[in-house]
Amino acid sequence: MSVVVYSTPSCPYCTLAKKYLNEKSVPYEDYDVSRDQVRAEEMIQKSGQMGVPVLDVNGRIIVGFSPAAIESALKV
Repeated sequence: MSVVVYSTPSCPYCTLAKKYLNEKSVPYEDYDVSRDQVRAEEMIQKSGQMGVPVLDVNGRIIVGFSPAAIESALKV
């Protein structure tokens, strides 16, 4: 399983997404796109979005915090 969270420290929905993954004991990589330009560009290429959070769950891109979408992508 591969989970990546593209986030910023000031984003409340990013915090919620990471809290959700932690509660589900799902390991993930967290990239702070406010400090990492390479990861920010990667996020934009994958999602077409500049807003955070963006999650890449097993290759499925989820924009924003959506527990239902995360749960669905984790089951694949």
